[in-house]
Amino acid sequence: MHDCENVLIVGSGGREHALGWKISQNKNVKKVIYADGNGGTHQNIQILPTELDKLAKYAEENELFTVVGPEVPLSLGIVDTFNSYDLPIFGPTKSAARLETSKEFSKHFMNSQSIPTSEFKVFTDAGKAADYIERINYTAVIKADGLAAGKGVFVSSNKTEAMDAIDILLNKKIFGPASEKIIVEKKIIGEEVSLMAICDGESFVIMDTCRDHKRVFDDDLGPNTGGMGSYSPVPEISENDLNYISDKVFKPVINGMQAEGNPFHGFLYAGIMIEKHTGKPFVLEFNARMGDPECQPLMMRMQSDLFEYIIAAENKSLDSMQPLVWKDMFSTCVIMTSKGYPDKYETGYAIRGLSKPPDKYETAYPIRGLSKPPDNEIMIFHSGTKLNQANELVTSGGRVLGITSLGKSINEAMNKSYEKVREISWGDNQQHYRTDIGRKGLEV
Repeated sequence: MHDCENVLIVGSGGREHALGWKISQNKNVKKVIYADGNGGTHQNIQILPTELDKLAKYAEENELFTVVGPEVPLSLGIVDTFNSYDLPIFGPTKSAARLETSKEFSKHFMNSQSIPTSEFKVFTDAGKAADYIERINYTAVIKADGLAAGKGVFVSSNKTEAMDAIDILLNKKIFGPASEKIIVEKKIIGEEVSLMAICDGESFVIMDTCRDHKRVFDDDLGPNTGGMGSYSPVPEISENDLNYISDKVFKPVINGMQAEGNPFHGFLYAGIMIEKHTGKPFVLEFNARMGDPECQPLMMRMQSDLFEYIIAAENKSLDSMQPLVWKDMFSTCVIMTSKGYPDKYETGYAIRGLSKPPDKYETAYPIRGLSKPPDNEIMIFHSGTKLNQANELVTSGGRVLGITSLGKSINEAMNKSYEKVREISWGDNQQHYRTDIGRKGLEV
C-alpha cells in the first residue's frame, strides 16, 4: 500500500480537472497537484505533461502518487519513466498504450483475440488506398494510424468523401507522422456508447455507460472534434449488453495483453458501436485513458471512492473490490468552445458569468477556494482556461469549459447545464456550443 496523501494529476483538460476533483474527495488525500493544470485547477506546477523526467523527479521529491490523464505522455512512455524510478503511477506502459497510439496494432490485436470489430485494410500509399475505395461496395471510415487529438477519423458517406480523406491524411499529412499510415474500415451503422474500465493488468472493474458527441454542430454535423459534450448513463444499453461487452471485449483485452507480456494497467476506454439491425456491439477504437468529455459526467455520478479503486489497481487487488456504485441520476456535460474550433480560433478573452456567488450550484473554481467541494449538482470543469497576469480567468484553448450537471432525468440534467451555459460568455460572442447534448437519450 502506498502512502497516498498527495496526488499528482498529469494533464490540463476537463478530464484532469474532473479526476482531481473526484480524487480529492478521498479522506486520505490531502493535496491534489496538477501538471500543468488550467485556470480552474488548484496547485498547478509549471511542468509540461511531456517533460517526463522532470515530472518523475518532482513526484519523487514530493512523495506523490501520479495519475495520468491524456494520451500524449502515455505515448511517450511516462509510465516506463516512473517505473524506472520505482514511483507509483496509474496508467499503461508505452507498449500497452499502443492499443490507442497505433490503430493498426489495435485492429490486428482485436482480430487475434476475436474481439468484434469491423473489417479493415492498412495503407501507406494514397493511390493504392484510392484503388481500394473504388473496388469496395461499402461505405468507408478513414482513420489516421497514430494520435490526432481525437480528430483523425473521417466518416465518409460516399466514395468522393473517402478519397478526400485519403488525400488529407496521406498526401497532405495534416497530422504529420500520425497519418503516414491509414486504416480504411467498413462503416458500422448504429449508436455509439463509450465504456471505460479500471484495470490492474490482470482484472478490471467496468464503469457505467456514457455517450460522447464528437461532431462540432448539432445533429452530428460538421467535422470531428475532441468532444462537444456527453451524457451518462445511456438508457438503451441494458445490463445484458454490459455483461456481453465485459465478456467479449474487456476480458479478452486484459487476458490477451497479459499473454503477450504487455499487461494493461490504467483506464481502458472502448468506443463501441451497437449495430442497428443486429444489436451486436463492435469496437470502433480503444483509448488508453479516460475519455474527455466522458470522464466529467462519470465522475459526477460515481458514488464509489475512485481513488480506492486506483490504489487497488496499483496493488493488483481489483478482483477483491465490489462493482462500482453509481448515483441513480443522469448527468450531462456541455462543452463550451472557442468560436471556430476545431479549426482556427482566438484566445485570451476574459470569461464572464462565473463570478456569481454560488446559490443553487457550486463550481470547481479556484477563486472560491473550494479544494473539496460538497456534493454539487452543477460543476464547471475547466480545460482551455488560464489566469492572466491580472488574475482574470481567460480563454486559452479550443475546448474551454465543461458545464456538467446531475438530474433525476436526462431532461432535468440538460436543463441545468444549458441554464448555466447561457450565463457564460467571452469576447464579442466568441463562444460556441451544441444545443442537443443528451437529446438522443430523450428519444429512447
